[in-house]
Amino acid sequence: MTIELGPAWADPFDGIDAADVADLGPVIRGKVRDIVDLGDTLALIATDRISAFDHVLGTVPYRGQVLNQLAAWWFERIADIVPSHVVAVPDANVTIGRRCRTLPVEVVVRGRLSGSTATALWTKYAAGEREIYGLAFPDGMTKNDALPEPVITPTTKAEQGAHDEPITERDIVASGLVDATRWDEVRTVALEVFARGQEVAANAGLVLVDTKYEFGLDDDDRLTIIDEVHTPDSSRYWRASTVEARLASGLEPENLDKEAVRLVYAERGYRGEGDPPPLDQPLAELAAGVYQEAFAALTGSPLAPAAYPAAPRVVDAIRRAAT
Repeated sequence: MTIELGPAWADPFDGIDAADVADLGPVIRGKVRDIVDLGDTLALIATDRISAFDHVLGTVPYRGQVLNQLAAWWFERIADIVPSHVVAVPDANVTIGRRCRTLPVEVVVRGRLSGSTATALWTKYAAGEREIYGLAFPDGMTKNDALPEPVITPTTKAEQGAHDEPITERDIVASGLVDATRWDEVRTVALEVFARGQEVAANAGLVLVDTKYEFGLDDDDRLTIIDEVHTPDSSRYWRASTVEARLASGLEPENLDKEAVRLVYAERGYRGEGDPPPLDQPLAELAAGVYQEAFAALTGSPLAPAAYPAAPRVVDAIRRAAT
């Protein structure tokens, strides 16, 4: 498919200037998202910055728009399972979200023995581990094998600059991070959302391989899904039509997500040790292509690129939402 890069390549959206919204509230600059604290709500700004291996690698044209709009699309499609934090989406790169008390774990759901990061199932299995995240795995499995049923492999939520650490479901409850009743609810909801995601992805010609969810509690103590859901950053997608043939040939599936970038870095010898080399133009263009292809496949419509430079419209949207 033809991928639109346009002015976002020449002038990528690297975030807003905190001075432009200083009268509205403080700005928190994360690895890939800027957040404006508006009091009862937060303005969540998806930039074009891309991170992997806990480092910002560079920028990808229209990445922020893809993630913001696709997350909003998915939140609508799981609303019957769990409420989301979304109040409004006033701009292609902005979501206004309710402030929630974030649960201190990332809920990772996996349908395959796969992955390339330090916390991935395959990384640990290939290193000889057979009890991973408190789950038992048999000998003889190979990379990208389907699991008998999806499993939850949670991690702690690290402070910025630190690494998320694997944790078992038992230890989440035993340590008091989440109480047993609430964790049962989280587990049930996460697996239901993942099943919905797999169904929708299959109808779009994709395989939803794994994903991470973040949950919080709203003012009424209701479990609420926050952050993003089923985007090419938080999830891994494969092109379904070629999966079996490629696996049979010993090849990696065709990734339509951030894993495409991680795999290239790994092929070049970087797996997270030290500072990564910056994202080069060909790889940024590859990432833009897979992100937009995933967006179009899932939503049924190609991305309609928003105006660049992006910062002025983003600031305007936040100001309108704050009034």
